[in-house]
Amino acid sequence: MKVVFKLMGLTTLLSNVLVSFSLLASNATFIGSESCIDCHSEQVSAWQGSHHDMAMRHATSDAVLGDFNDAVFSHNGEDNRFYRKDNEYWVNIQEPNDGYSDYKISYTFGFEPLQQYMVEFPDGRIQLIPFAWDSRDKKEGGQRWFHLYPDQTIHDEFYWTNTGQNWNFMCADCHSTNLQKNYDIESDTYQTSWSEINVSCEACHGPAEHHVKWANNDQNQRINHFGFDRDLSQAVEEWVIKEGHSTLQPKNIRQTHQVQTCAQCHSRRTQLTDSRDYDHVQGSFFDRYRLNLVSSELYYHDGQIYDENYVYGSFLQSQMAEKGVTCTNCHDPHTAKLKIPQEAVCLQCHVASEYHSPKHTMHKMGTEAAQCTTCHMPETTYMQVDPRRDHSWHVPRPDLSQHINTPNVCLDCHQSEGKDNQWATKKLIEHFPNSKYLNQQHFAVAFYADAIGHRGAEGALSMIAQDHSQAPIIRASALERMAGNAGNNTTVALARAVKNDDEMLRVASIAGSAGYDWQDRWKMLSPLLDDPVLAVRSDAAGALVFYWSQLSSEQKAQLTPALNDYIMIQEFNADRGFGRTNLGNVYASQGDYQTAINWYKGSIIIEPYFENAYVNLADVYRRLSDEDMVISTLQQGVTNQPNSHAIRYSLGLSYMRQDDYKNAAEQIGQAAEMAQHNPQYWYLYGLLLEQTNVKQADDALSKSYALSNNPEMLYARCEVLARNYSQAGISTRYQTCLSELSKIAPKNVIDQLESTRATSQ
Repeated sequence: MKVVFKLMGLTTLLSNVLVSFSLLASNATFIGSESCIDCHSEQVSAWQGSHHDMAMRHATSDAVLGDFNDAVFSHNGEDNRFYRKDNEYWVNIQEPNDGYSDYKISYTFGFEPLQQYMVEFPDGRIQLIPFAWDSRDKKEGGQRWFHLYPDQTIHDEFYWTNTGQNWNFMCADCHSTNLQKNYDIESDTYQTSWSEINVSCEACHGPAEHHVKWANNDQNQRINHFGFDRDLSQAVEEWVIKEGHSTLQPKNIRQTHQVQTCAQCHSRRTQLTDSRDYDHVQGSFFDRYRLNLVSSELYYHDGQIYDENYVYGSFLQSQMAEKGVTCTNCHDPHTAKLKIPQEAVCLQCHVASEYHSPKHTMHKMGTEAAQCTTCHMPETTYMQVDPRRDHSWHVPRPDLSQHINTPNVCLDCHQSEGKDNQWATKKLIEHFPNSKYLNQQHFAVAFYADAIGHRGAEGALSMIAQDHSQAPIIRASALERMAGNAGNNTTVALARAVKNDDEMLRVASIAGSAGYDWQDRWKMLSPLLDDPVLAVRSDAAGALVFYWSQLSSEQKAQLTPALNDYIMIQEFNADRGFGRTNLGNVYASQGDYQTAINWYKGSIIIEPYFENAYVNLADVYRRLSDEDMVISTLQQGVTNQPNSHAIRYSLGLSYMRQDDYKNAAEQIGQAAEMAQHNPQYWYLYGLLLEQTNVKQADDALSKSYALSNNPEMLYARCEVLARNYSQAGISTRYQTCLSELSKIAPKNVIDQLESTRATSQ
């Protein structure tokens, strides 16, 4: 009987485990936060009124904070009126055609330090108006209307009726629960749905159907995570003192789902799908999202935040992430506020005797300057009134700032006193003579070298990409920046990255391989076509489909399944110009030009300010030898997006193909002025100017070389001057150029230029 009892117990246990896995495997239903109140009143009470609760609301008197009592806000000399009509909130606002119309406010967005407002259009679009309510106290400058983007025009992505202010694409996935975008490509309309309008319990915990069944089960079956499909606990259960460390260390680190759950919204990323077949929590974050890495558009060279990145990209750079710190080590998950006072948060792990004293802070205790966050989590203000802290916890490096012009907190306070980076570096060395940080090698130098086109950048990026002491996001960012390189160092780094266990490195290696010819790139990337992670295999397919006409039938068959994934992602994002343009690129690569043209034209219709659609459509017409349509397309692009240097450059090339060098020089010159730092633009502009103004040609070619450090561009400059040596004022310029070239070019090259000069006289 005893043995039978044990077997029965084991059977029951196995049954419970099977129940657990079967429940997790099924698609549980979202049932609403009302189901949580009875059992979790304390948590619900903490959540109510939080940023998550107020993320989005219907525009009712309980939600609207702004002044809609016939308030008037003037912008560019025009009045915009905010008023009420019965129980509704309305705004009279400018439209793209410069007329004014009345719109009903349907939803509120956030609540502090500002609140935004949204209007709904008949096609299902929900757009954020450009005026926000500053909800801060009046003594802080609040309680006023202000324009979020005062300098924008209808050609800008973030003009209020354009896609940059479209809630369905830009905001909905993070501000509501169980969001389904439901965009229809054919009709260009939305039927977006949600379970709850705001960020409710199930947005983080997942669908609660099985949890409620578990809670209502008298026997309380043993089900993993109480019926939820995710583990939101902290990764470290115990922090301990270890010899040689002045901070507490994790006793052990276990994998939980907390950080990836938070990262869904607290990250700068592109959504790949909203299908529940792709789970960023149970699987890879890259199964549902493509994280933006540390690029020059979002971060300074040393990884400090520049544009909004919503925390995750910064956090992944930190030692905190490496040590197993999770969001709830610092933040209460329901109020979203700090769990304990600010200084005490850091002192949970950082021993007070070492870190909470003037010997570490270098400032008087109790002052703002002595706060941990002042030096290690500097604030950047976005949307004019919303300060966000950097979560990479960098150590201030004025020694780096001195050379690569990155900001640092020392000068944030002391620059007004006339202090500089040299002063700050000297002070830190005096105070921390044994610091492991000062004068330490830093990935910022490699990133800066790449940004300025330094010849040593390739090797430096390769070293960073293979340096296991660097955070994976930094290694991946180095790989991504290798695009265009194809030297031995790059080859070694990429060959290792495509086999790395970390999907972030694998996906970054795809962009990094862009400098190779198609055969080498196929060898490098084709193994990724079977990658288990959606972003990896789809990105690989998106890169390799450009070589479709050169692939064998076997290679095409190998590419097709992953390419179908790539197409699925672009169709999901076909409400944006980039999605439709990427689809056009696929069909253009496959030689189906008419389908490609249709996708490009569709991109222009829904997003007429998206420059890539014009450039790529013109390229298809060029392949079809229809130069008139090339010109027409690019002229339309200049009209609809006058700020695009890429469109003007392409238009200039088209004029060159038709021997219209005057118009070519005009367009390429404007492109060079707009881009400023594109050496290719200045190079071609300089060559075009040779026939009309040699001195201006020399200036342009000189700028091209200064930007690129490319000896070929310096040679081109000298050659132009040699051909025109007899013109007044050119001889001195030529001698200066020749002297500079002589330092890096062999004698036969110099002799050839001298021969050209002699012939021209």
